[in-house]
Amino acid sequence: MRTQVGIIGAGPAGLLLAQMLHQRGIDAVVLEARSRDYVEGRIRAGLLEQGSVDTLTEAGVADRLHLEGLVHRGLELRFGGAAHRIDLAGLTGGKVVTIYGQQEAVKDMIAARLRAGLPLLFEVSNVAVHDIDTNRPRVSFRHDGRDQVLDCDIIAGCDGFHGICRAAIPPADLRIFDRIYPFAWLGILSRSRPMSEELIYARHDSGFALATMRSHAVSRLYLQCAPDEDPAQWSDDRIWSELRRRLGAADGELPEGPILQKGVTAMRSFVAEPMRHGRLFLAGDAAHIVPPTGAKGMNLAIADVRVLVRALDAFFAGEGGDLMDAYSATCLERIWKVQRFSWWMTQLLHRTDGEDAFEHRVRLAELDYLTGSVAARTTLAENYVGLPYAG
Repeated sequence: MRTQVGIIGAGPAGLLLAQMLHQRGIDAVVLEARSRDYVEGRIRAGLLEQGSVDTLTEAGVADRLHLEGLVHRGLELRFGGAAHRIDLAGLTGGKVVTIYGQQEAVKDMIAARLRAGLPLLFEVSNVAVHDIDTNRPRVSFRHDGRDQVLDCDIIAGCDGFHGICRAAIPPADLRIFDRIYPFAWLGILSRSRPMSEELIYARHDSGFALATMRSHAVSRLYLQCAPDEDPAQWSDDRIWSELRRRLGAADGELPEGPILQKGVTAMRSFVAEPMRHGRLFLAGDAAHIVPPTGAKGMNLAIADVRVLVRALDAFFAGEGGDLMDAYSATCLERIWKVQRFSWWMTQLLHRTDGEDAFEHRVRLAELDYLTGSVAARTTLAENYVGLPYAG
C-alpha cells in the first residue's frame, strides 16, 4: 500500500489533517486502533475556540456544528458568594466560543471521509513506524487478519498521549515537560436543562466546580476531587448537594435530572519537544496535554493541524521543506502560551491541600482584580476565545 501521508489515529487531529490534505489534493491513509463505534462514542470536551470553528468551516465539515452548536458570548466566574460575567465577545471584537461535543466533530469528519470514499481503516493492530529518519518511512500494521505495510513520504502521529508514535522517537532526541496536579475532576453527564446559557466557573473553599452543557437538554458538571476518588462513593444526592453548595446556586437555579455518566478526569500538563523527528510529525495529544480548565485540548490539536497542513502543502508542491523544518517551533510557541493560560486558570480556581490562609486570600484578591479590571478581563477573554494562529 502506498500513500503520501500515513496518519496514525482517527481523533480530531488525524481526521482533520486528512480532510484538509484531501482539499489540497494530497493523498492520505488513516489508521485507527479502535472501532468506529468506540471512536464516535468517546465522550470528550466540547468547547471550540472561534478559530477552531472557522477552521472546521474552511475544511467543509461544520454544517451540523453551525446547526446544533451552542454559541457563547461570555462566561461567569463565581467566588466569595458573588457572580461576575466576563463578556468574551465584547472584549475581543466579537469573538465567541461554541459548545459542540468533540465526538460530534469526529462523527462529522468520519462521515465526510467515508462519503468521499477515502481510506480510513478501523481496528488495526500491531502498528509500528519504521525508517522515520529516511525519505521512505513505513508503517506496518495488521488489519482484517492480514499483515500489511504502508509506504509513505510522511507519517503524522495523531494517536494520542498513549500512542506509539511519540515512543518511536529516540529518548535522547526528545525532551519531556510534565506536571501532574494533586487533584482531579469528578464529572457527570445529566439529562437536565443547563444551569445557565453560559459556562459557570466557581472557586469555593471546598474546591472548584464547573457548570457547562452538551445541549439544551443535557448538562455536563464537574467537581474538584482527589485523583484516586472512587465515583461509586458519590451518590446522586451527594453530587447534586455539593454542586449546589460550590456553585452557590439559589433555590431552583440548578436543574436536576438522571445522571447518565459519572467518572474522574485526571489533571495534567505535558509537552514533548520537538514535535518532529525525521519524517515523523506529532500533532494533538501525542505531543501535548493540558488540564481541562481552559478547554484547550481539541483546540490545540486543530492549531497543530493548521501548521502541519501548510507545511505539507508546500512540500508536496515542490516548494521545499522550510515550513516542515519550522513546524515544531511554530506550534510550540503557541502551545506554551496555551499551557500558561491553562495552568493559570487551574491554579487560580482550585483549592490545594497545602494551601495556607495567605495563598487563599491572594487567589481571592487575584480573582477580585481580574473581575474588576478591563485589562485583566481582556487578557482572560483573548486567551479563552483563542490566541491568533501563526502566520
